[in-house]
Amino acid sequence: MTTITHHTTDALLAAYASGNLSRPYALVVAAHISLCLKCRAAFEAHQVAGGLVLESVGAQSVSENLKSSTLAMLDTPVAPKPAYQRSGVYPGPVMEALNGKPPRWISLGLGVRQNILSAGRGGSVRLLHIPPGQAVPDHGHNGLELTLVLQGNFSDETGRFGVGDLEVADQELKHTPIAGAGAPCICLAATDAPLRFSSLIPRLLQPIFRI
Repeated sequence: MTTITHHTTDALLAAYASGNLSRPYALVVAAHISLCLKCRAAFEAHQVAGGLVLESVGAQSVSENLKSSTLAMLDTPVAPKPAYQRSGVYPGPVMEALNGKPPRWISLGLGVRQNILSAGRGGSVRLLHIPPGQAVPDHGHNGLELTLVLQGNFSDETGRFGVGDLEVADQELKHTPIAGAGAPCICLAATDAPLRFSSLIPRLLQPIFRI
């Protein structure tokens, strides 16, 4: 089993467990939890703690309209969602975002490809396919970026990240990730703001590639 040395933060786990994490970040955290026994145990502990808090809260009165609308929703049949399993290097949560289909890669140049899984006001999440030895252009961040390695590895100014490792990059980090030797590096990356590229050409292409 691959040794995971870079984990999600406790704050992200708590937000995910309480349902307060935006969809892009929630997908990355869910995928990481599916690969990391340590973070899965921590996530389950957060769920237990949340349940204990709810049990300690006294009964609250609700309006009759709320009660009837809630019961009506319970009576409305809902089609069951398919349970997606891991396929190749893609964990179940990623396969769900892909609707069970292989990624549809779009070239970004120099052999780098991406598949945007979702993008909106809450941020974006995408798959990145980076050839061995290829560098992602030097960049900083206008917000928070989560990057989970699904295949291969990459290195930057903060260290080496292999399968299952999660890099949490904030506005203080400026880095140049480089894919390692061997298999292409496939990552799941979520951001809540555009990246800050140092070079002119990446900045010019940024609106086209939505990064």
